[in-house]
Amino acid sequence: MSQGNFCIGIQPVGEIDTAYLKVIAGSFLGELRIKSLILPPLDHPDYAFDKRRVQYNAGIIINRLETMNFKGCSKIIALIDADLFIPVFSYVLGEARMGGKCALASLYRLKQSSERAAKVALHEFGHLINLGHCHEKTCVMKFSKNIEQLDSISAIFCKYCLDHIRYALKPTS
Repeated sequence: MSQGNFCIGIQPVGEIDTAYLKVIAGSFLGELRIKSLILPPLDHPDYAFDKRRVQYNAGIIINRLETMNFKGCSKIIALIDADLFIPVFSYVLGEARMGGKCALASLYRLKQSSERAAKVALHEFGHLINLGHCHEKTCVMKFSKNIEQLDSISAIFCKYCLDHIRYALKPTS
């Protein structure tokens, strides 16, 4: 399923071990045959720190990312080693807007697991191309609110979700 000119930008935010970046880039190539580009790191997002919660607001970071130009990249998966929240959850492992351009995957609660990071990145990518949460028990698009649930799913998309991705990324003539 080669996706032609479609390219995922892997964007480190702050200091991220290059091993994570390579594993995530490899997961997009291996699972979806989508090429990726590892981008130069951005500064840590002090602007999104919430002193009351002692966490970083994922929505504020995504808003900032979506104002940036990522030349040659169709979608952006940003990796950050910070504890993220959105107002309705005490924490999130990742965040994306349906159909958006940029998503976040947080390494903070993943206990130094690149496999978990790849699952979160693939899941958030699914949202970027308008995939909702899946009911298949092992699909990477199944909602995971914690590490235990994340560990119970695989790092692959079910047939339905994979078909949706193929259709969404199909070149238009």
